[in-house]
Amino acid sequence: MAGARVLADGKTKFTVLTTKPVNPAAPTATELNAGIDLSLDVLSNDFTFGAVDSDKVAEKPLGASGNANAIGASNFQAGFTLWRKFATGGGFDEASETGWAAVKVKGTTVWAYARQMDKEATAAWAATDEIYLGAEITTDTPQRTDGTGFIKYRVPAEVQTGYPFIEVAAGA
Repeated sequence: MAGARVLADGKTKFTVLTTKPVNPAAPTATELNAGIDLSLDVLSNDFTFGAVDSDKVAEKPLGASGNANAIGASNFQAGFTLWRKFATGGGFDEASETGWAAVKVKGTTVWAYARQMDKEATAAWAATDEIYLGAEITTDTPQRTDGTGFIKYRVPAEVQTGYPFIEVAAGA
């Protein structure tokens, strides 16, 4: 019997922590659920958070024909566009902008975690959830977009340490 495929639409949960988890390679559901859930605040069509090609080490033997690269250091990419939130009476709604506050300053370090599985993005983190990437990231200066649609800014970031395909740990 074959397993069922699941459409990815609405299944990516993206959470940032402003405080380093006790074990960044195995955060707990308590730590993740206390973080800032950006799943409904990030534009999906330019969300980049994942592995890219590793470095190559080109050191083939003199007598070998063809390329024989070895796989070197892992590389990851991170960047996302956040919508700004406004109060109905005018001005920014600071209570709704915790995500923006966490990433708007260049050089800020946060710990980001993304899940993509058969759960809805809005479902809480739970022990044993697969995290497709956890990472310590450093933000760059947010960039104005083209000015169409809702007011939003792209936040480029550099991954300092990546933790691919880890699991949410049990415990508090």
